[in-house]
Amino acid sequence: MDRATVSARPAPAGAGFFAASASPGRRHLLGLEGVSRAQILELLDAAALYRERLQSGGWQSDALRGVAACNAFFEDSTRTRISFELAEQRLGAMHVTFGVAGTSVSKGETLLDTLKTVNSMQVEIIIVRHRSAGVPHFLAQHLDASVVNAGDGAHEHPTQGLLDLMTLRDAWDHRFEDRRIAIIGDIAHSRVARSAIFGLNAVGANVVVCGPRTLVPEEVESLGCTHVPRIEDALADADAAMGLRIQRERMEDGLLPSMAEYTRNWGLTVERVRLMKEEAVVIHPGPMNRGVEIMPDVADGGRSVIFYQTANGLAVRCAVLAWCATGDARAAL
Repeated sequence: MDRATVSARPAPAGAGFFAASASPGRRHLLGLEGVSRAQILELLDAAALYRERLQSGGWQSDALRGVAACNAFFEDSTRTRISFELAEQRLGAMHVTFGVAGTSVSKGETLLDTLKTVNSMQVEIIIVRHRSAGVPHFLAQHLDASVVNAGDGAHEHPTQGLLDLMTLRDAWDHRFEDRRIAIIGDIAHSRVARSAIFGLNAVGANVVVCGPRTLVPEEVESLGCTHVPRIEDALADADAAMGLRIQRERMEDGLLPSMAEYTRNWGLTVERVRLMKEEAVVIHPGPMNRGVEIMPDVADGGRSVIFYQTANGLAVRCAVLAWCATGDARAAL
């Protein structure tokens, strides 16, 4: 089969910066591409403090009281949507959530007109997930609100990237330098992989990617990673492995012969995971296809920190929302 035809960079230049808006006082998290090590560590440090507060039980702040947030999810979501909603509640913000069904978008209204309408109701933070790459960047240019990218097509998923970094930092004793992670699976269509690569590069870690030729962009190394053809080589002496969800439509599109063949050649099995360093961990953005890209005894095994990742997501999103609203990621502490 031929190499993947999806571009390694499916969004326009400038769609991945964590930057100030043209509107005074507005800040956006559109991606991790171009974000500095200092900015990432500032967010991770704040998220660690939020995690402490959250783990104490019953914690809630009123730091964002009076701030209105809208969760505009035009794709299905469980972890991301719920954790944003909980983070908004924990910080004292007002919030609403909607998707395509039952909104004016389903009646033919443009996405921009719908969100301009929401923005006109004094909504100050818009969290958006959309199947098209570059949508958050487009909205940030046209709305007087902070925009947070909750996943845009095959481009980026920056809060997932941050929670992955937070999880790895804990597992790696707060040292990213000289660490190596193997990302396995559908690199071509994965916004999670792109945010992970950009974030890990910024903090000094090394990234190796591996997957079927049809699911790895030809220019993938331009993102700042190394491509190796065999999963065994990718995992050998790695400090961590990330499995990516395989979607059945890839088989329907002719990019995979079968799920069984993918599992046989690329699945994270106990035997393959043993090739990593003894203290190495396994992460996965979820939802998992158990028995396809990751075996149940790996997902539930001693190396897995997958559900720990999910818990870190709430803390990361508290830090991001606080930063967008106030300019200080620790504002609610």
